[in-house]
Amino acid sequence: MNVQSLSIRLFLTGATLALAAASAAQDAPPPEKAPPAIEAKPPPYEQRLIRLAEILGSVHYLRDLCLAKPEDTWRQSMQALIDRETVGEPKRREHMTAAFNRGYRTFASVYTVCTESATLAEARYRAEGATLASEIVARFGN
Repeated sequence: MNVQSLSIRLFLTGATLALAAASAAQDAPPPEKAPPAIEAKPPPYEQRLIRLAEILGSVHYLRDLCLAKPEDTWRQSMQALIDRETVGEPKRREHMTAAFNRGYRTFASVYTVCTESATLAEARYRAEGATLASEIVARFGN
């Protein structure tokens, strides 16, 4: 066997292996895609909870505006509610956070100083929130 025929054999062997690998790659099934996450059906009290989140955001803004010393109680209450209600449900978490922020921004766009009407709005929203929370617990609580 001479050097030229050995080179040709090596070339043909390499080409055959390359073609076999390419053919195997084409015949291989495509990698499986992870199935999309299926969102669980929201609980029957979801709309009430979203409204409660808006109320908590509003009350948080108005109380900070009208109190001499700002407090973080309402935001912390909302965070605790989100943490308990949305474990493993990122979309619900987003919706509840967005509702809280919407309530906060709604009043931030209207009131820049504490007025009598801001104080009245805060009291009414606090009452609505208390009623809503009681209804949710009474109707859907364990």
